[in-house]
Amino acid sequence: MKLIIQIPCYNEEISLPVTLSKLPQKIKGIDEIEVLVSDDGSTDRTVEIAKEYGVNHIVTTTHHRGLARTFVAGIQKALEEGADIIVNTDADNQYNAEDIEKLVQPILEKKADIVIGARPITKIKEFSLFKKLLQKIGSRIVRLLSSTATEDAPSGFRAFSREAALSINVFDNYTYTIETVIQSKIKGLHIISVPIRVNSCYRKSRLVKNIFTYIQKNSFTILRMFIIYRPFRFFALIGGSIFLTGFILVARFLFLYFLDEGNGHVQSLIISSMLVITGFQTFLFGIIADLMAINRKLLEDIQVRTKKLENK
Repeated sequence: MKLIIQIPCYNEEISLPVTLSKLPQKIKGIDEIEVLVSDDGSTDRTVEIAKEYGVNHIVTTTHHRGLARTFVAGIQKALEEGADIIVNTDADNQYNAEDIEKLVQPILEKKADIVIGARPITKIKEFSLFKKLLQKIGSRIVRLLSSTATEDAPSGFRAFSREAALSINVFDNYTYTIETVIQSKIKGLHIISVPIRVNSCYRKSRLVKNIFTYIQKNSFTILRMFIIYRPFRFFALIGGSIFLTGFILVARFLFLYFLDEGNGHVQSLIISSMLVITGFQTFLFGIIADLMAINRKLLEDIQVRTKKLENK
């Protein structure tokens, strides 16, 4: 059983040595442990330090592409190197490396395909009260949309079985965390959370430079994933709401008409007719989108089969 610990990096020359030094050398049930650094076009000594510390695999890019693309590049490389389990952790030493064993264990026991480390959000001193509240609300929304029991959706400390790593797709350029959670249930992957410990960070989060921008981008990601993976439900909710509003206005007009008071409400009849037609069209869009989603699922199945052949 081979474990590859992947570390996405961007200008991490200060924190990377500490992170690497804390990684476990042995884990029960694991025969091989290798380390992979996925560098996102660092301009400092990140790559040189990775080499000095004897990192097994290094993926580099010529320019900065963002966390999501760096994560995907690392996952692909880990699969090519024959990883049975892939653990993703941050280069800033935020997560306690001793808890990697806790992430791996449910996969070894065939109890999960993806394991996410749930941070003690309320106890993290670096998080403001507002950020703690947002983390809780965001995770709750993701749980509802994904039908999973994920306690800490934005956590980057997670383990993937080989099957899960082959199955996931990341469309977003900003982050991969929420997207992979929403995908898991739809793809038939079992996802669980385990409590983990955190360390004091060496730097501020680069992903959350502005809390409002962070909310905006993650909200857009959640909405897009809902449209991609639940298109009929999305359009049916919108179409149904519009249709119902129009139907109520029609009923109101008819009620007033039969009371001989409908002559002055013709404009409401026109508006209601437009709403009913728009609602019905939106519902039809949902059916078409659902058919496209079925086609996408078939293509994703082909993609997984191709990846398996390429990474034998």
